[in-house]
Amino acid sequence: MAYSDTELLARLIQCEAGGEGDNGMRAVASVVMNRVTIDYGEYGRLLTIRDVVFQQGQFTCAMETVRGQYNAQNIYNMRPEAEHYAIAEWAIAGNRLPGLGFALWFFNPYSTTCRNNFPSRVGEFVLRIGDHCFYNPTEYYAET
Repeated sequence: MAYSDTELLARLIQCEAGGEGDNGMRAVASVVMNRVTIDYGEYGRLLTIRDVVFQQGQFTCAMETVRGQYNAQNIYNMRPEAEHYAIAEWAIAGNRLPGLGFALWFFNPYSTTCRNNFPSRVGEFVLRIGDHCFYNPTEYYAET
């Protein structure tokens, strides 16, 4: 499907963080836009929201199948509401969640604690919002 950038980001926000409240959704939108705007490292080679969302292996919500099974929680099945579009527009306009830094990664550890580094030493823990841990790039990220 040919979604606009706003539609695609709103769907990803709802899918990845719909149950994480306003700050959780803003944080996810911030991560996506940080990846779009960074000009070095792995994500520096991605130029658009579409490139970031559909980069292989990055967002489970952008996958129709996971480990060979249909993934019902995907962006194609989302029906974004006004709040998801508003947050997408907020992030596209250049806004970022205060305290998040320049986070490039997030994940749900299914634990009460966040790892110090994610996905390896290229990301350093900065903030937890709800079930998700957020990570800023370290100096090692530039080598990716």
